[in-house]
Formats: sequence, structure tokens, C-alpha cells
Amino acid sequence: MILSICTISFRHQLVSVEHLAKWAQQNHFQGIELWGVHAKNLTSQPEYNKDWLADYGLKITMLSDYLALNATEAKLQKQVEHLCYLAKHWGAKKIRTFAGSEASANTAEHSFARLAKTLRKVCQWMSRHDLNLVIETHPHTYADSVPATTRLLQRVACDNLQINFDALHVWESKSEIIPAFEALKQDINHLHLKNVSSAEFLSVFSPANVYSASGSREGIVPLFDGAVNYQEFITHISQHPDKSVRNIEASLEWFGDDCKKTLARDRYLIQQLQQCRDPLAI
Repeated sequence: MILSICTISFRHQLVSVEHLAKWAQQNHFQGIELWGVHAKNLTSQPEYNKDWLADYGLKITMLSDYLALNATEAKLQKQVEHLCYLAKHWGAKKIRTFAGSEASANTAEHSFARLAKTLRKVCQWMSRHDLNLVIETHPHTYADSVPATTRLLQRVACDNLQINFDALHVWESKSEIIPAFEALKQDINHLHLKNVSSAEFLSVFSPANVYSASGSREGIVPLFDGAVNYQEFITHISQHPDKSVRNIEASLEWFGDDCKKTLARDRYLIQQLQQCRDPLAI
């Protein structure tokens, strides 16, 4: 597993990209998932790029943003082209977005057709840059369940449309994580790993809350301390017969306090688990 930190974890802290790169290197991460707004705000400092990051033995594994899928075609294409430029600057091979802002059960057929058509256009624009569009499994979007995600992939029918498998949100959809992963495996390009103490606190991850500096962090817990069984899931990934699965890119998506302490501990425990040791016994 190629493991990254997310710059979004440090969204309310006064730290530089250079500081994060040094810290990620020191704590044995292999990559950084760069939040789109951070990438945009670094354009005035072009010396920070893929070559600079490679000096730390790191790479940008994913550029994470939010495409305005309901915008005019001209506006959306302009946004996509700018993100493609940023991805190239940082050496990222994929751009993450959400499949709209409406749950699959509430999406009318004509709205679904429009969403699929728009995503197909985005994929075609991005294919010119040899980039993948990665849809995150997430509540209140069309990709909120395994069947809905599968249907969307089939309707768009573009090889460069892939999935960011957010294990917590898949669990939130009432699916069993490992069977869901296996069902979507051929289209999964990235993993998001985070946990919650119990289902009653899932609303803590709503964008309006986690992006707010004054939002609640109750229920957000380290990876192996919550309701989702990551010991089982990461063991499944680490021992998978498919080498490409064992080498999948993943991000520790931490939204709570004590970022460095929590991320370093979770990284260490994942490493122990990959070495066939029980992290819960440490």
C-alpha cells in the first residue's frame, strides 16, 4: 500500500507545504494528497512542483477537488483544464471529485442521464492530458452505494473514470467493506481511510462541519479505534493475490485534532499490520 497524508488534514493550521513534505518523509509516508484549493494557492510559488517533491522521495498521489458539474460547459471545461494543468505541475495522475450533490435514490432518470453525460465529457477532456477522473464513494452523491456506483461507471463508460473507495462511507451505506471492495475492485484507483467511534457520529464528516474551523470533531477517532474494522480490511489488501491491489494508493484522511500524532501512529500501525503483526496488541 502506497500511503499518503492529505493536506486537507492541516486546513486550519499555519504550516507550509515544505514543512508537510519534510514531516511526511520523516514519518515514512510515500505521498501527499493535495487539496485543490492548496494547489491553486501554490501557483504563485512555481518552484514547488513534482521535481521538488521528488527530492523528498514523495509524490502527489491525487489532486482532490470539487468539479462544478452543474455549471455551463464552458465554465466546467475551464475548471477542468486548470486542474489538469495543476495535476501536471505536481505529477499527479488523477483528480478526485464527487458525483454530483444528490443521493442516487433521489436522482430522477433525466438528472442521472445529464450527470453521466457531463462526467463523460470531463473524462474526454482529461484523457487528452492522460489523467484519470476519480469519483469518491460518498453519501448525498450519486456514488452512495455499490449498485449506484456500478451503474454510473457503466453509463459513463470511460476507461479513465475510476473510484476513490472511501471505506467509511461504504460502511455508512450498510455495505460490507470487503465484498464491496471486491465488487468494485477493477475500477478502484485510490482508497480513503478514516474512522468513527459509532454510526451516531457519522454526521461529523458532513462537509459543512469538517471544513469549519469551529465544527465538531466528536466521534472522529484514529483508524484502529473505531467502528469500521480496518484491521480486517487492511489485512485483506495486504494479503491480496493481486499485486496491483497490494500496491494500491491510499490516503489517511484525518479531520480531527492532533494531526501529526494521529497520522504518525496510524502509519506505524498499518506498517505493523502489513508485516503480519497485530496492531491492536501493540
